Amino acid sequence: MNFLRYKNNVILLVLMLFLATSCNDYLDQQPLSSITPDDYLREESQLAAYAVARYPSILPSHVNWTFGTFGTDENTDNMAVPGLNNKYIPGLWRVPVTDGDWSFTNIFQLNYFLQTVLPRLKNGEITGSDANIRHYIGEIYFLRAFEYFTKLQALGDFPIIRNTFPDNKEILTQASIRNPRNEVARFIISDLDSAALMMQQTSPVGGTNRISKSVAQLVKSRVALYEGTWLKYFKGTAFVPKGPEWPGNGKSYNASYQFPSGSIDGEIDYFLTQAMTAAKEVASKVTLVNNTGIILSSNNENPYFNMFSAENMSGYSEVLMWRQYNRTLVTHNVPVHAQAGNYAVGLTRSMVESFLMENGLPIYAAGSGYKGDDYITDVRTGRDGRLNLFLKEPGQKNVLLNLAQGSNATEIEPTPQIWESSLEKKYSTGYTIRKGLTYDAAHCGNGSGYTGSITFRAVEAYLNYIEASYEKNGTLDADAKTYWQQIRTRAKVSTDIEKTIAATEMSKETRDWGAYSANQIVSPTLYNIRRERRNELMAEGLRFMDLKRWRAMDQMINTPYHVEGFKLWGPMKSWFTAAQLTYGAGNNAAIVSDPALSDYLRPHQIRSNSDSYKGSRWAMAHYLNPIAAQHFIITSTGNDVTTSPIYQNPGWTSTAGTAPAGY
Repeated sequence: MNFLRYKNNVILLVLMLFLATSCNDYLDQQPLSSITPDDYLREESQLAAYAVARYPSILPSHVNWTFGTFGTDENTDNMAVPGLNNKYIPGLWRVPVTDGDWSFTNIFQLNYFLQTVLPRLKNGEITGSDANIRHYIGEIYFLRAFEYFTKLQALGDFPIIRNTFPDNKEILTQASIRNPRNEVARFIISDLDSAALMMQQTSPVGGTNRISKSVAQLVKSRVALYEGTWLKYFKGTAFVPKGPEWPGNGKSYNASYQFPSGSIDGEIDYFLTQAMTAAKEVASKVTLVNNTGIILSSNNENPYFNMFSAENMSGYSEVLMWRQYNRTLVTHNVPVHAQAGNYAVGLTRSMVESFLMENGLPIYAAGSGYKGDDYITDVRTGRDGRLNLFLKEPGQKNVLLNLAQGSNATEIEPTPQIWESSLEKKYSTGYTIRKGLTYDAAHCGNGSGYTGSITFRAVEAYLNYIEASYEKNGTLDADAKTYWQQIRTRAKVSTDIEKTIAATEMSKETRDWGAYSANQIVSPTLYNIRRERRNELMAEGLRFMDLKRWRAMDQMINTPYHVEGFKLWGPMKSWFTAAQLTYGAGNNAAIVSDPALSDYLRPHQIRSNSDSYKGSRWAMAHYLNPIAAQHFIITSTGNDVTTSPIYQNPGWTSTAGTAPAGY
């Protein structure tokens, strides 16, 4: 229970934020020694500074010196790293002793702002433009909503806290009651509605570097789609309110809970409707950035390709919000890693094979024209334009403009360096991505990249609408079809969606986790909706969120899944020396997987003493994170953790160090 300890931190935070406020001349400011919380949050620039100071701890963005945004689908069926996350090795993920997702630091700071500023707004005690003041208040509503969405994904049921509390154990313990997850989602949507109502279409300061009304509407569609599909696919389990063995039933405050709409089906319909409405608000107003299909030219003239690596993203209609970097202040390593193996985050065979041919047919369909996967060149030929743009191929240029070229710049894409042990050089799967790559070598020195980072992109609204429409009604309405065709037109793929659906054989799509929900194969139509989402948002950090809400990993409870990369044990093996192809399950010097296992490189099945050797497996409990033991102890009476108002998530215990039930 981390409500404690934050009251005094507000004073320190206020002082820090005052130092960050540069709108007033220094000589006009009060001496720092005289600043108190009561003096702060009384004028427009202070509200703006307080809000933006919360961005780094709440909003998604790549941090400095890492591979960045375009590696955040690692540990899914889209992208792989050399090691396997413990969540795919049941028995290794255990209840933590302390900390975890049950934390309220950000929520406290956001609530402090709202309970301080809203009365002052009402009383006319804040100086500045009324529209701007309301915009920054809207930003705080958005940030609280986004923080709560993070909690919803991790923990499900969660306390809804609208105020700050005194440092009193009894009060804080009572505040620890967990609200049912659908109520949390409704609270998030309410905050996003407040945010959209108060914010302007473009931030008064910072433009698309800051949150706006459209961002709030997009995230509302994301949240509503998440909860609507979660309730649909987990219906009848302990993972939804009132479900069999739902842990909330064991607490008096939730034992008689009733859904606001009267039933779980009513809740599903409510959320999917909200998702469609919010998504349309964005999709109907924002046009997609054009894709010329050009990968590299002297003028570097493909807006779609450049959108992911531009220094200034404000000119791209589709980018609703982005993070700016600066070569002298704050930089990152995305361009460096995009030239090589993306910091050992490789695309999987499943990801690559999911892309259609440009004629709209799956690769296995008769008449598709697929050239096979003996060579990466063949894999890219005639395919969806997004794969052609973003799948790297040996021999391609990675640098075009040799401006202050850094020592680590690689002008020509090399043979996949699957033998490397260094993460900076290693190609984990043989397939790697060029999304986020810039051809300007000024960014290619170690730690010298300052390309922008997309935070929210409008195409997600198109995809959210398509999926919500089908999940709600079982059909695609006219808007959904139009949005889908616009995405495929931009991708240089046939817009004959029905042809794709008719040619889809679900028995041949099972390497894609999105082909499943609750261990059942989904319909070809729904699968192709999910396929489109997967292909368009590749490597942008939304895959695991989608897999969870679809309940798309049950099939791995009893049947391990082996992640695969490119076809190493075909003609491409000639690219490597014998030493680079060392294999053998019992050989500690093994570099690649045994050809007896598969013709395709299996990055997690190289040495038998590795926990990952048996493949990716799943446990139902892993759909939600465990709450750390500390929080039950702090809120209990005596040593009896059953007296705590907090209940553990399904399958987990309240004892530190324990694995989920059955492991």
